[in-house]
Amino acid sequence: MFNILRAEDQQRAANRTLRFEGQALGGPVSFFLVDAEPGQGSMLHVHPYSETWIVRSGEAEFTVGGETTRGHAGDIVVAAPDVPHRFENVGEGRLELVCIHPNERIVQRNL
Repeated sequence: MFNILRAEDQQRAANRTLRFEGQALGGPVSFFLVDAEPGQGSMLHVHPYSETWIVRSGEAEFTVGGETTRGHAGDIVVAAPDVPHRFENVGEGRLELVCIHPNERIVQRNL
């Protein structure tokens, strides 16, 4: 058995980001599909689980704890649980990023 969320039924935020929570379709994983303009990103936040980012295109700066790093297309970055983190599009074009949450719903506390 399977469940499917068709593209035409997906609702994106004004910034073109799609938030998907696995519990809606009986899955154990949630994610954000980010499509961000230069300068856009997330606010500083934490999760009780690790977060994995996959950079699909563009350039992002990731801040995890007190450290920063840059990610480019094809890079994978992982933030440990309960460590404050954020990302920002620091490139000249759009940033496409997958933010994977290994939980049936997104649990996030903004700082």
